[in-house]
Amino acid sequence: MKIAEYISSVNNKNEKVLSAFLTAGFPDKESFVETSLGLLDAGADMLEIGIPFSDPLADGPVIQASSHAALVSGIKVKDCLKYTEEIRAKTDKPIALMSYANPILSYGASSFFRDAANAGANGLIIPDLVVEEYENLTDGLSDILELILLCTPTSTDERIRRIDELSKGFVYCVSITGTTGVQKSLDHNVIDAVKNAYSIIKKNKMLVGFGISKKEDKDLFAPYCDGVIVGSAIIKALTEGGRKQAERLMQEIKQVS
Repeated sequence: MKIAEYISSVNNKNEKVLSAFLTAGFPDKESFVETSLGLLDAGADMLEIGIPFSDPLADGPVIQASSHAALVSGIKVKDCLKYTEEIRAKTDKPIALMSYANPILSYGASSFFRDAANAGANGLIIPDLVVEEYENLTDGLSDILELILLCTPTSTDERIRRIDELSKGFVYCVSITGTTGVQKSLDHNVIDAVKNAYSIIKKNKMLVGFGISKKEDKDLFAPYCDGVIVGSAIIKALTEGGRKQAERLMQEIKQVS
């Protein structure tokens, strides 16, 4: 099933999609698959697996720390693909890989796309891929993986339309200007930017990420999106209280109002 079809199936039940982000191999490389499946069982509709990178420019301190820990423990791109394969064997829910461009180029772009698809990934998110470089990196990608592009509060209406045109699976709407992380509060400018993007995006579903850490955040954005992405709050929960705390967080956020 295509990612957009799956999102529609959740939306048709009057629910917003909840996508969980995990850094591959964190907090423990031996139990990562079990941790991932636990979050899916606890209520996550989709899984995003972040490939650790030494210079994660869009990530805040929590995810940066998890990426550093994963790299120190020896996690490589091939390990991320193996995790994907093992998770895919036990779930039909969508899996998207998130990677900066450098690891993909280092691996070999066409080989990465092929191996990711063969491992069972549905989609790919490349945070530092701009639309002007889209064709240079993604030749041959569209037939095997859905490339998910990002829009931000500073994206012009024209650029959002172009992102919507090129993106497959969904459009990742970054809710704040800055890096990922738990936000104490979200102001009206944030809501207005998300609302504007949602009104422009016609081809794709739209999921909101950055700063989503609790059910109230999901409910705040719910009228203006098809789902939300939770990352830093999950990594923080895993760090502070382990898998059970992260699973409780998923259960709380997933609750239908």
